[in-house]
Amino acid sequence: NKDYFFTKKLITMKIPVAALLIASANAFAPSSSLHERFSALEMTATAVETSVFGKLPATVKPGVVTGKALTDLLNHAKNEKFAIPGVNIVGSNSINSCMEAAAKYQGPIMVTFSKGGGQFIAGKTVDNTDDKASIAGCVAGAKHVHEVAKLYGVPVILHTDHCQKAWLPWFDGLLEANEKYFEETGGPLFSSHMLDLSEEPLEENIAICKKYMERMAKINLLLEFELGITGGEEDGVDNSDVDSSRLYTQPEEVWYAYQQLSEVENAAFTCAASFGNVHGVYAPGNVELKPIILHTSQKFIQEKLGTDETKPMKFVFHGGSGSSPEDIKYAIEAGVIKMNIDTDTQWAYWDGIRKYESDNRDYLQRQIGNPDGDDIPNKKFYDPRMALRAGEEAMAERLCKAAEDLNCVDVLN
Repeated sequence: NKDYFFTKKLITMKIPVAALLIASANAFAPSSSLHERFSALEMTATAVETSVFGKLPATVKPGVVTGKALTDLLNHAKNEKFAIPGVNIVGSNSINSCMEAAAKYQGPIMVTFSKGGGQFIAGKTVDNTDDKASIAGCVAGAKHVHEVAKLYGVPVILHTDHCQKAWLPWFDGLLEANEKYFEETGGPLFSSHMLDLSEEPLEENIAICKKYMERMAKINLLLEFELGITGGEEDGVDNSDVDSSRLYTQPEEVWYAYQQLSEVENAAFTCAASFGNVHGVYAPGNVELKPIILHTSQKFIQEKLGTDETKPMKFVFHGGSGSSPEDIKYAIEAGVIKMNIDTDTQWAYWDGIRKYESDNRDYLQRQIGNPDGDDIPNKKFYDPRMALRAGEEAMAERLCKAAEDLNCVDVLN
């Protein structure tokens, strides 16, 4: 009968007999839901999964990481006390620079698209009514990563950055793209998305997050949400004049969010709890970070849950550019598993291009003629790839330094 041949075929694939019989029975039982059948088969596959990376969970492979592999990776980072660089990108050059850096420092990387970054990828002259250019650009960039990420041999997390309430149409368009991709491939296009509703009242913030979490959980997407406000300005989000008291999240707020989102089946989430974070780079003394807030919040949740788990929440660190190594280390000890970097990598990319122009200025003034001769062409110097590559290299170098600060070096093997 069908069960017999199904089981026999799988046995020849060297899957344990006991696991096979369970999977076969669940897969063909009339009362089993489709979700239950897939869960049983996933359990069987996990039983024989082999590790690609010696130091990471077996579910984590080179390329884009989603679903269970993503939560396994983030939990591992939390337990091993390292954080993943989360880098804002604006095109294939900065995307590739991220993955080049990850291959060099031998750790995972998070490639992050913003609404403005997506629009830039699509083209600044394209009509962006209903955010269609921002959506299309992010989707195109994500597909580029899917095509090339495995070539770099590192785990890559595909993420989108701040989405405030007025930008929800952009978020909706991204979810539609994920759902379509899930139907075609069995997995989401992105790994995770961020909702930043921190300007709304707490209850409204989390109610909207919960509504989206229910939709995202069905296709194995992780949600990043924000509590409190990250100061400064970044890519269309300007909180430079916000009341300083709103830069610090309270443990009770973190617990409330944890409770509400945990009610969603298959929910996976991280929390951007503000502890004085500010986007951009400022003179020393102008920003007062208080990562003790993260430690206090973890202890508060632990006591509420009555669990031995000392870090039940996975935190993320926004406004990481310019932060001291001491603050970064203390935040990681509190369960920070990702730190956003944008301002420093933007500067590094520009500085690489600036230096290239400075070093080769005499060869960049005309098409023909340079210090080596009046009739010698300069094409190999003004080829756009030369300056862009200099930017890529400088950005990758800066990310390797960030990985050192985040304890994310040599965490693969």
